[in-house]
Amino acid sequence: MRRFSAAMGKAKTAVPDRWTDYLPLGKRIPGTRFIAFKVPLKKKFEWRLAPNERFSPSDLLDQVREQKEELGLIIDLTYTTRYYEPEELPDTVQYCKILTVGHEVPDNDTIFRFKSAVKKFLTENEHNDKLIGVHCTHGLNRTGYLVCRYLIDVEGMDPNTAIELFNRHRGHCIERKNYIEDLRRGLGRRNHGMPVPRCSWVKGQSGPIPNPGFEAAEYNSQHLRQFPREAPRHFPSKRGGGGGNKPHR
Repeated sequence: MRRFSAAMGKAKTAVPDRWTDYLPLGKRIPGTRFIAFKVPLKKKFEWRLAPNERFSPSDLLDQVREQKEELGLIIDLTYTTRYYEPEELPDTVQYCKILTVGHEVPDNDTIFRFKSAVKKFLTENEHNDKLIGVHCTHGLNRTGYLVCRYLIDVEGMDPNTAIELFNRHRGHCIERKNYIEDLRRGLGRRNHGMPVPRCSWVKGQSGPIPNPGFEAAEYNSQHLRQFPREAPRHFPSKRGGGGGNKPHR
């Protein structure tokens, strides 16, 4: 029984596969509020990592501040809750958990939840410049796919432009071919007819909860088909992983 408990304890603090191969944090994608990063790990993981490999929630906030930016929302796409606790984040940072299976192209419900979370935050924060931080395990494949889907579907961006823009500012390229092929299918995809998502904005909640005050209105924005390298650092307001066969967590 002791051996079993010890093994379980080690499994809970196992560093994600290839996690140390990726930069902790990218840079803000110009013209957007998005910044991508790999999942931060709570202190229980630190004994497995060299000091220069550690990346905790507090390290994330420090590194964002070093870029002279401020996080307003974190969208967590990992398919687990073991990596860190939302309570570790300051009250100034909202947290939204969207459980997203790795390796598979996200389904329409997941895509709609992501778009709606972004739209809700932008509507409520149109008078500031706070960022939307997005992460999965490596902050690359699921993260890149959903950020690019937003840029393509909502902002009207050319798919190849969106992919290149994400890759350049994440510091790594989206790896999974099925994600890239799906993104390149083109413009004009929408999530019409889907129910309004009930996304949890309460720290500590890892899934959907009732939130009748939330309405996902259609987001009216300029279509940025030719996205400039030095674009304005905001979205127009409403008014104006890795290999393997197992699901990636």
